Amino acid sequence: MTPSLEYTPELAKEMTPLYERLQAVIPSVEWPFHAPLIHAINVLKRERGAVILAHNYQTPEIFHGVADITGDSLKLAREAQNADADVIVQCGVHFMAETSKLLNPDKTILLPDARAGCSLAASVTGEDVRMLRQAYPGVPVVTYVNTSAEVKAESDICCTSSNVLAVVESLNAPRVLCIPDEYLARNVARQTDVEVIAWKGRCEVHERFSAQDLRTYRESDPGIAIIAHPECPPDVIHEADFSGSTSGMAKWIDAHRPGRVIMVTECSMSDNLAVEYPQVEFVRPCNLCPHMKRITLRNILDSLIEMREEIKIPADIAARARKPIERMLRLNS
Repeated sequence: MTPSLEYTPELAKEMTPLYERLQAVIPSVEWPFHAPLIHAINVLKRERGAVILAHNYQTPEIFHGVADITGDSLKLAREAQNADADVIVQCGVHFMAETSKLLNPDKTILLPDARAGCSLAASVTGEDVRMLRQAYPGVPVVTYVNTSAEVKAESDICCTSSNVLAVVESLNAPRVLCIPDEYLARNVARQTDVEVIAWKGRCEVHERFSAQDLRTYRESDPGIAIIAHPECPPDVIHEADFSGSTSGMAKWIDAHRPGRVIMVTECSMSDNLAVEYPQVEFVRPCNLCPHMKRITLRNILDSLIEMREEIKIPADIAARARKPIERMLRLNS
C-alpha cells in the first residue's frame, strides 16, 4: 500500500531541519514534492529492515535525505559486505548493485530502476576478456569495478579509481591489462613502471571534459582550484591541481577548503559537497550521468513497496566474479 504523500503542515515542520541543510541546493518550490517521499522512504526502509546505499553522484534529496551509507564505489562495496540488513537498496547503477549481490548472496539487493546502466560497463563483455587473454597469454587482467559480473568472472582482480595503482603494482607483473576505462589505464600508466595495456572504454560523463575548458576557467580566475576524476582524459588531468576518486576529491576539499573549486566529475557531487562545505564556492561545469539520474525518490519508494528490481546473478558467474572483488578488498583491508 502506498503511504500518504501529502505535504501537511505537520510534515513540513518535521522536515524543516533537513531542508535547512539542503536549501542551498534544492529550490524551495521542489521541497513540497521531495519531503513526503523522503519521509515515506525513511519509514518504510525501517519496516523492511533495509539499508539504502547511495553513490556520490546521486542527487542531494537522495544522498542527504534517505541514504544510510554514502560514498564512492569502493566504500559502497565494503559497506555492502558489512551491512546489517536483510534488504539493500542500491542507489547507483547496475554494476554497483551486482557488486552488492556478489558480496551479499543471501540478501535481497534492489535497484530502483533496472535501466540504470553505465557506458563503461557496456563497453566490454566476458567474451572480450577471453579474447584478450588469448592475445596476451599470462598477462593479469585488472578489471575496473565499473563492469558486469560476467566480465568480473573472467578477471584476476578488480580495482576502483581510488586503488587502481595499488592493485596494478600488487601483482608484481611487468605488464597488466587494465580494462575497460582507457583514460583510467593511461592515467595510472603515468604513475608506475608497469606496462599498462588499455581497452577503449570511456565514461560518457568524463570524456566530455577538455583541457581547453579548464584553461579557460583559469584564465578567468587564476586562483580557482581544479580537481578531476581519473576517468578524465590525460590532458585534463595534466591541467588539474589534484586527481582522485570521488572519495579522494572529497578528502581534498576537506583538507584544503578552497575559496572556489571546479570538480571535474559528475555534477551532483558538487551539490552534495556544497551541503557539507557551505563556505566553499563550487563552480559547476555540469555534466550529468543519465544513468545515475534514473534513480529517483519515487522509484526508491516503489522499489521498497514492491520489492523490485531484485538483482539476480547466475550461480556459476557469481562464484567466479566474487573472487576478484574479494581479492581487491583483501588488498585494501
